[in-house]
Amino acid sequence: MDAARAKTPKTSKTPAVAYLRVSTDAQGRSGLGLEAQRKRIADFCQAEGLEIAAEHVEVETGKGADALDRRPILRTALAEAKRLKCSIVAAKLDRLSRDVHFISGLMAQRVPFLVCELGADVDPFMLHIYAALAEKERAMISERTRAALAAKKKEGVKLGNPTNLAEAAKVGAKRNMAKADGFAANVLPIIREIENAGVTTLVGIAKTLNVRGVRTARGGQWYPTTVRNLKCRP
Repeated sequence: MDAARAKTPKTSKTPAVAYLRVSTDAQGRSGLGLEAQRKRIADFCQAEGLEIAAEHVEVETGKGADALDRRPILRTALAEAKRLKCSIVAAKLDRLSRDVHFISGLMAQRVPFLVCELGADVDPFMLHIYAALAEKERAMISERTRAALAAKKKEGVKLGNPTNLAEAAKVGAKRNMAKADGFAANVLPIIREIENAGVTTLVGIAKTLNVRGVRTARGGQWYPTTVRNLKCRP
């Protein structure tokens, strides 16, 4: 099965390419899970008279302005939209990026982007504005956090709890387990889609995931053993 779930439009509606993205810990948080994004995009396209011609799902763990290098599925979506001469639809702006430089790079691809939360009438200039606001907000939150910690330290408050290493280790292990569960929740629906398409062996599933550009939780390639381990998670 191709990275996109291609569909043949049955109406005269304008085609659109749906792009969904989750990170390893995003499933179910802030309404950014795959099913929530899929429903939001479907409702938006229905209201705007668009037909979803292809859907591209990306599980991406990297951050930063160079994220396009880590998003092979987004590159595929761009190529698909160029071929169909249509727009890419995302549920929220941060499913593309909150980085202004990254958004500028997307605009340079000369593919229209529609963001459901912003509406159909937002032009590329306004996308830059919204991205700039999100980037500024993130920087302000980070600065306020650093300032608060510095003030506490100046008051003599010892930050952290180095004497309780065992408890810290338990918290860290629990956090890692939660991330692993979130990653599994993101990837298992993709594996089920692959199996429904007729690819049922561990070797075949691993190969398909690698072709799609889906990375493991550690950012590596899939092997039959890693597919088996993921499917066997409780």
